[in-house]
Amino acid sequence: MDNPINWKTATDETVGHLTRLIRAETVNPPGNEEPAIRVVKEILEREGCGGEDFQILESAPGRVNLVARLRGDGSQRPLLLSGHVDVVPVERELWSHDPFGGEVIDGEVWGRGALDMKGFLSMYLQIFLQVRRRGLPLKRDLILAAIADEEAGFTHGSQFLVEKHRDLINAEYALTEGGAMTLYFGKTKAYMIQVAEKGVCWLRMTASGKPGHGSLPHGDNAVLHLARAIDQIRKAGHLPVHITPTFRSMLKSASGQVRWPLRMLVGLMGSPTMVNLALPRVKGTGGSILTALTTNTCTPTVLQAGSKTNVIPSTAEVHLDCRKLPGQSVEDVIREIRAIVGDGVAFEPLQTSDGAQVSAETPLYKTLEHCTRKMDLEGLIVPLMMPGATDASQYQRAGIQTYGFTPGLMPPEFPTVTLGHGHDERLPVSFIESGLPVLWDVIEEVCAH
Repeated sequence: MDNPINWKTATDETVGHLTRLIRAETVNPPGNEEPAIRVVKEILEREGCGGEDFQILESAPGRVNLVARLRGDGSQRPLLLSGHVDVVPVERELWSHDPFGGEVIDGEVWGRGALDMKGFLSMYLQIFLQVRRRGLPLKRDLILAAIADEEAGFTHGSQFLVEKHRDLINAEYALTEGGAMTLYFGKTKAYMIQVAEKGVCWLRMTASGKPGHGSLPHGDNAVLHLARAIDQIRKAGHLPVHITPTFRSMLKSASGQVRWPLRMLVGLMGSPTMVNLALPRVKGTGGSILTALTTNTCTPTVLQAGSKTNVIPSTAEVHLDCRKLPGQSVEDVIREIRAIVGDGVAFEPLQTSDGAQVSAETPLYKTLEHCTRKMDLEGLIVPLMMPGATDASQYQRAGIQTYGFTPGLMPPEFPTVTLGHGHDERLPVSFIESGLPVLWDVIEEVCAH
């Protein structure tokens, strides 16, 4: 193009999209994504998009999705940019600023969803608009999907689109949340492009005992049995180590970008024995990530027992947020937990998904890698298995090769890993400004003539 894009102006527009989306409260549960979808609709209409350019799809009252399309010549299959607009609940009293205020403070956009993932959707939306404004000649359709229900099981969002409206999102490739932002490991900067994600394996673990009056304590107390089982999970530290093909690919990629002797140490991590030795010694974020990449994980979250202070309940239960590696089954996860807690509890699956896995050898992945490297010549670029679940698991069912790619430079002290579902969620404006040109380069190379 003769006239270069003014990325400062594009960044300001993106920040404007994001602040509006944050102010549209779309907490899930219960859902109600309609206010945010209305924002996206208004932005598209302001750009001159009409009814033939996008569709609004309601899967249930208030559970709304939007799919927009820019037409190519059809010589190649479409590329899908997908972002969810629902967000997790907040504890307002623990936030420094209004979680739905959408304020820009000290160069950061504050609010629930800034990182997960209204900020990334705003970037996708801005690139979609730039392609339309500049009349970029496309060899494949570019599809933008703003969707519901990623945070509570996909039913009203990506699953609904795959099962009921596959023709609207049918694509060769898709990009969604989860990769190519700066992560710091000491002095090393890493950019991890998501090629796989763990499957969801939410379980209810129930302990049973003898009911009775609270004034007459006894040892067969369901609450005590459950507490003991939870503590055994804590003491175990982690479930057994499994080395997946994606983890081996990650090690191979990293070892080719680092010097001796670190190269030797990275290579040794392909051994389950070495990982077992490393896990207790690697502290902080690095340890959490290594655990997530090499084991099925088990995190107690919701506790439920009894209804009256002076009554010993006959049962007590805890919800376990377990995430299983590719190739592992729900039964495998239960077996590994039971080996730790024993036979005194029962397990019931609450929600499960298979996760996703795609190749790091596709032309699109090579483009993502190349464009990320231009953003930071010194960073490590490696394929990643996402510890959590995204809409990629549903798109894989439709045969869409989906990568987590939301690129940008994060400041060294920015607590990226802890903010996604945490208090004081926010996104640096500088991240948006650094990431937009990378996304543009990807779309230009993959979609344009």
